[in-house]
Parts: sequence; C-alpha cells; structure tokens
Amino acid sequence: MGASQAGWWARLAGLEAAVTARLEQMAADRIVERIWSGEPAVWGGSVDTPELTDRLGWLRLPESIEPVALEIRDFAVNVRRQTAHVVLCGMGGSSLAPEVFWRTFGPQAGFPSFTMLDSTAPAAVRAAAPNPSDTLFLISSKSGTTLETLSFYRYFWELSGRNGSRFVAITDPQSALERRAVDQGFLKVFSGMPDVGGRFSALAAVVGRARSMADGCRAAPAENPGAWLGAVLGEAALAGRDKLTLVLSPSLRTGKTGKGLLPVMTDGMLDADSYQSDRVFVALTHAGEEAGEVEQLEALADRGHPFVCLTLGAAEDLGAEFFRWEFATAVTGAILGVNPFDQPNVAESKANTEVVLEGDVEVVEHDSAEALEALLAGVRPGHYLSILVFGPPSRVTDERLRLVREKLERRLGVATTVGYGPRFLHSTGQL
Repeated sequence: MGASQAGWWARLAGLEAAVTARLEQMAADRIVERIWSGEPAVWGGSVDTPELTDRLGWLRLPESIEPVALEIRDFAVNVRRQTAHVVLCGMGGSSLAPEVFWRTFGPQAGFPSFTMLDSTAPAAVRAAAPNPSDTLFLISSKSGTTLETLSFYRYFWELSGRNGSRFVAITDPQSALERRAVDQGFLKVFSGMPDVGGRFSALAAVVGRARSMADGCRAAPAENPGAWLGAVLGEAALAGRDKLTLVLSPSLRTGKTGKGLLPVMTDGMLDADSYQSDRVFVALTHAGEEAGEVEQLEALADRGHPFVCLTLGAAEDLGAEFFRWEFATAVTGAILGVNPFDQPNVAESKANTEVVLEGDVEVVEHDSAEALEALLAGVRPGHYLSILVFGPPSRVTDERLRLVREKLERRLGVATTVGYGPRFLHSTGQL
C-alpha cells in the first residue's frame, strides 16, 4: 500500500494501520497543539523538568530569526573584502548543520573559502588555517564551555598573534565565551537563543521556506508533515525497526534511556535481501534525482521494509527539511516516552574528558586479526556496528571506510555507522 502527498510518498509495509491509529490518537490528545504551547507533559515531564520548559524556542525560530539573518548577511558582505578563508570551529550542534549546508550549497563565487573544523586530530587542526593572517575564525559554542571548541580557539589565538579582529564568537548571551570575546576584542559576537538547543537551531540561511514548513507543522496530525513523519518513525521503532537508514541523493550526502532510533547514513544500497527487519528507510532526494532511489525503495518495500521518500525542490528547501525533522523528533520522542531535548551524556562526556586530560592515559592497543575476529563474533541480529575513527577526515579515508562498511554489512547483516572523533561524542555516539 502506498501513500503520497506533495513532496513525499511512502510504502509503510504493514505499519499503515499503526500509523493511522497513532495520528488519530494524537489528534484526540491534541498533541500538536500541546507541542506548540510547550507543554512538558507531552514528553512525560513537568514544569520542573530541565530542558523542556527552556528548550522549545526552535518552534518559533523561523519567524524570530529573520532580523538576525539580515544581520548575518550584511556582516558576510562586509567581511568578505578582508578575508580569504573562514574556519568554523565547533562541535556537535554547532558543527553538524553548518557542514550539511556547506556540502549542499558548496563554494560561492566572490566569497571566502570555508573549512568546518570539528576534529581535534592534529593534522586536521594544522591544515585548517595555513595562513592565519587572512583567515576569519568563527568560534561557535552554545554553552561557551565546549572543551574541543575552546581548544581550537586557544590554538588559533596564539597562531594569529592574539589578533581579536580575526575572531567571531557565536554563543549564548552571558556565556564565558561571550565575556572572553568582549575582553579580547573579537570582531563580532552573534548571540544565540537560550531557549533553542544547538541541534534545533540550524535555520537562519533558509528562513522563508522554513517558515512555510513551520506553518504546515501546525496542522492536524494527518495533514502535518512533521507529525506524520514522527508517527511513522515512532511506530517503526515500537515495531523493532529502530535503525533509521537515510538514503540521500548524491547532491545531499553529507538515543537516550535505552530507547531511540539510530540514524544510519548510507552511501550505497545493498540488495533488498541483505537487510534485517530492524530497518526503516527514509530517502531524501533532489527533484529530478529520484529515479535510482525509487527502484531500490520499491524493491525494499516488496521485501516488507517500510520506506518514506521526501523530495526537495531546491537546496534552499533544507531549512524546511530541518524543521520537519525537528518537529518529527519532538513527536517521536512523545511516542517513545523520551525527552528529545536533554543531552545528559554530553555533560558526562565533557567531565570524563577533562579527567583523562588531567591525568596519565594508558593506551591499550588491539591490532591483531584475532582481536578483530573476536569483536565481530559478538555481533548478533538486531545489533549495530559502529566504526569510530580518530584521525583527520578526508575523501580518501571516507572511501576506504565506505568499502569497509559495505563488506561488514554483507558479512554480518547488521547496520553499520562511521563517525569521526571527537564529534561522535556529541551525536550518535550517545546512543
């Protein structure tokens, strides 16, 4: 059975009845209205639950961001005359969305070249700014205390000769980073919004279309693009399909409390029989690039795997897509009984990292074939295998890892993911 509306279509392979019932229950429980009113009980919380009452500003961000977007545009136009290169130093929510935008839109004529730095591998840091005198460093940290980001700052601050005019801070008001930026004469401070979590804030560059999606996400659940997607993902997870596999057009490639969906990026599809029953597939395509994905998705649906296909008319639709997924995440969290806005393991990871850096580190190497075979022998159906790489990201490494993933998926029949460190500590590594 298939379903379609403008911009999306789906075959849900046995989940149709559950999704329809979920949407009807959401309408009866007024879930959409309660999300927009910021009611913590939607996610099982109360007015005393941290990061439920003070992290819902993303809902109105597409309308409130417009003045800031104009300020950013004017700043970019002025600064490009004195800058050949821009390095954005961030981690987690401060880097993931900028990288997606950069990979999608690519270089723009008349503007500086760009490097997204969220790797502390020494080779990556050294390569980011070969000429500090004509580089603008954007130091981005919502809290203003992110260890990796501040380490980037300290390194480039000394490398630039402590030249504040080469630095811009992006951080919440009154943070330690804002105070540092003022004291050290940074060129500019862009203030974040305290009621917007880092992963829910990436909308400024494509505001208009994001506003249209936000308006659509006020509709009744069955006509609401974010609520519908959230219902599909939530019901898929409840049915054991907790490996959300993202199939992207070439031009777009780029859990908590024991529950959640594992996002699995794929650079190429295997044959339909290679996947277990723990998968739900979402394809994100550019208009005109759907043909190859459609044939593969139909083959998956014929084998009982549910899929959704979302189509972007243009790169500027990314903002709308961000909002759709943010709203879907809120809905999925409500279905699973998970608070999607807290990040307990980020703080835990920061504390553990500081302890390690203050003491002696014992490195234990397991580089034998026997050790690898022992690890792989423990992989069971329903598991996933995560390859965590600490080293400078590169296209060569990406391609090698793609081949490794494909071989492992074919051999073991489980979902695989790849993450560069230390960014994985701030994203899927938490699951």
